[in-house]
Amino acid sequence: MRITEPPSRSVTNGVSQNMAQLARIDADVDRGGRADAGRPMAGQKPDDRDKYIGQRIAEQRRRASLTQRSVAKNFGISAAQVQKYEKGTNRISAVHLDIIARMTGMPVDYFFQGMTRFDAAACEGFGEDAQASYAAGGQWQGLAEVVAQYVAEHFNEEARRDFAAAVKVLDQKLNG
Repeated sequence: MRITEPPSRSVTNGVSQNMAQLARIDADVDRGGRADAGRPMAGQKPDDRDKYIGQRIAEQRRRASLTQRSVAKNFGISAAQVQKYEKGTNRISAVHLDIIARMTGMPVDYFFQGMTRFDAAACEGFGEDAQASYAAGGQWQGLAEVVAQYVAEHFNEEARRDFAAAVKVLDQKLNG
C-alpha cells in the first residue's frame, strides 16, 4: 500500500493562485487590456466620487478588521493599489467593489449612499427603497405591519372590513 501526502497545502495554494489570477484578469479588463496596472480606465480620471467611495471602503475594511494586505491578497494586487483605491487616486472596478462588499458584509449600494451626484439622471428607475425588515417586534409583527400598510393603501373601505373580518376568523380558529 502506498501512502501519499494530503494535498491540503497544494490545493490551498492552487485556490489562492486561481483567485489571484481571476483578480488580475479583472484588473486587466478594468484597464482596457493595457499592461499598466492601477491606472484609471481610458479617458476616465478619478474624481470626488472615487474619493468618497474609497473613504467608505477604508472605513468598512477597518470595521471588519481587515488589513490592506489581506484585501490586496484576495484581489491579487498590491497593498499599495488598495491604498490608492481607498484614497480615491485610482478608480475601483465593480468586481473589486463587490468583493470588498462581501468581505465587509455590506451591500454594494452602501458605498454610494450619500454621495453627491454629478449627473442629471433621475434617481428613480433602477433603484428601489430598502426592503423593510420582517423581524421587528416579534416573529410576525413586521409581516403584519407590511400587510396592514398594503391593505390600507390598496383596498377600499368595504374590502378592508372584509379583510379584517377574515383575520378575526383566523384568530378565533387558531386561538379558540
